[in-house]
Amino acid sequence: MIDLHLHLDGSLSINTVINLAKIQGISLPSEKPEELKTYLAAGEKTSSLNEYLRCFDLPLKLLQSETAVEYAVYELIRELDSQGIIYSEIRFAPQLHTENGCTQQKIIKAAIKGVERGERDFNTRSNLILCDMRGGSSEANILTVNLASEFLGGGVCAVDLAGAEAVYSTSMYRELFELAAKLSLPFTIHAGEAAGADSVRTAVDFGARRIGHGVAAVEDDGLLKKIKDYGISIECCLSSNLQTRAVRNLKQHPIKRFLQLGINATINTDNMTVSDTTIKRELDLFTEIMPEFPKERLLMNSVNSAFINENEKRRLCSLIALKP
Repeated sequence: MIDLHLHLDGSLSINTVINLAKIQGISLPSEKPEELKTYLAAGEKTSSLNEYLRCFDLPLKLLQSETAVEYAVYELIRELDSQGIIYSEIRFAPQLHTENGCTQQKIIKAAIKGVERGERDFNTRSNLILCDMRGGSSEANILTVNLASEFLGGGVCAVDLAGAEAVYSTSMYRELFELAAKLSLPFTIHAGEAAGADSVRTAVDFGARRIGHGVAAVEDDGLLKKIKDYGISIECCLSSNLQTRAVRNLKQHPIKRFLQLGINATINTDNMTVSDTTIKRELDLFTEIMPEFPKERLLMNSVNSAFINENEKRRLCSLIALKP
């Protein structure tokens, strides 16, 4: 199994949260797992993406040092290995981890150390995607892009744009992705989750190789054709799309339309803790929509969409072929 859309801060296990708090002397609203979960998981009553994003407040409070970030990445990779995930792309916004004076560069290096330790100790591979933030300062976002370029191929594989899409339109970030393109930096963009098809179209015009969520693209047949013709992948996250009300119900999720048109759609968790999900659960939900669709083809979509070189893709294909 492969997960290409996975947020670090939204995927901290309850145990990791408790341990991070103890290590750093930070008080929690509760240390009882079931009570603590209510602060970390969105549940089924969220009304929008903005409400869903409030679940990140506590994890971010715990991730304001190099040690904490390295530990969190390592523990997440431990969890991914236990789920049978052979490759993942873990994303986070380094600018959101600098409240205690740590620099973005140090935070990124700490995350890379977590990846390296995880890969030594567990049977899985990971790369990092660095997120720019809608509403973040221009200086912080530009720095993230430049640092992503600096560490590209050394633990970092791409850059992203995340945050409150309905408040900060994708079109506001043209210069940022012109810079990414100038630096030959691969990028994905969260689009079409809380805004319409225009948001996705803008991301496509910027040169995004992948679209995070992309739900609203289904509103525009011409845009869907463009996505297919350009070979752009869509990172689908079924549970979170239901929770943020990007789709009304599972049967209406556009992944079926994407795949029927030959678009390279993939299945991902988004936030394992916030959405209380695993990659297996997301695949089970997908089976409810398209029981006839071969899981091998879905896996190959993920391989083809990954921000890795052809040798790494061949390695993943060989590992998939060995699975029973």
